[in-house]
Amino acid sequence: MTLNELVRPNILKLTPYTCARNEYTGEARAWLDANENSRIDGLNRYPDPLQTEVKRRLSEIKGVDASRIFLGVGSDECIDLCYRVFCRPGIDNVVAIDPTYGMYAVCAEINDVEYRPVKLNPDFSIDEEALFSAVDANTKVMWICSPNNPTGNAYPLEQLERIASRFEGITVVDEAYVDFSEQGSMLRHLDKYPRLVVMQTFSKAWASAAMRLGTAYAAKDIIDIFNNVKYPYNINILTQREAIKVLADHRHVADVADELVKARDVLAESLAGLDCVVKVYPSDANFLLVRVTDADSLYGRLKDAGVIVRNRSRVTLCEGCLRITVGNEDENNLLIEKIREYGI
Repeated sequence: MTLNELVRPNILKLTPYTCARNEYTGEARAWLDANENSRIDGLNRYPDPLQTEVKRRLSEIKGVDASRIFLGVGSDECIDLCYRVFCRPGIDNVVAIDPTYGMYAVCAEINDVEYRPVKLNPDFSIDEEALFSAVDANTKVMWICSPNNPTGNAYPLEQLERIASRFEGITVVDEAYVDFSEQGSMLRHLDKYPRLVVMQTFSKAWASAAMRLGTAYAAKDIIDIFNNVKYPYNINILTQREAIKVLADHRHVADVADELVKARDVLAESLAGLDCVVKVYPSDANFLLVRVTDADSLYGRLKDAGVIVRNRSRVTLCEGCLRITVGNEDENNLLIEKIREYGI
């Protein structure tokens, strides 16, 4: 499909809201365009609507042209935009692996778009034929989270490329946890697949969840439409300033990610030795999916002890499982201590 065939007709006809700052770059001598309060200096000015400096620095780090970068209020805004741009309510549908990140389904419900989950294989691998069997003429978006949440496994880039080349709609690869994986990123394949959207986030390896800043990388024509649809000043000035600080120390991110991977492996080994633990699944993320003898009971005991994990026992293929984030050394030791006490 061409992009015009994929985008909702009303979005194609949209006259976007624009401000004078969309038309000007640099530091003006007088900002008299937006009816701001000029008597107070500090937070009285609207932020850069296109986050130019943040994107410039991201472009240098990621090797992707700034015109192909979209910044959202968390990855959730990027997810929601895919529905608002490509999916006609009550008509179109999306396909997703199952289990996976819950916001894909929530945003589908909010936007009145049919959500078609396709069950993974028992080893959490993708059944490609089942995936494409769920596709029809009105399937506009396919969601692939890699590394996947809550299963923790990353999918081979060759498989993701195969899916992107075969699917005629928008293939979204959500790489929130990619910095913890050895599989690599689909970013370097953007030029090969013009309908590929790759999402990343500042919340995980970049240790900036409080900023609520997500990124989407795609062809310029897709990013241009995202910018037309988003709210004018979606990323506030405080977030932009903090993002620039974080990006200035970007080399430190890889070191921290490596430390977390080592801590993950130590935690996995410690958990595997506990009596109530049935299985610790391999992980390419900063969390572990752990099957235990009684997930509800252990979850309750941990919660009572002030140790908060995620009970995933009612999620497809995750029966009896808890999802456990890799914490700091004290948190991990406390977790092991409380699980050990549970087994006594």
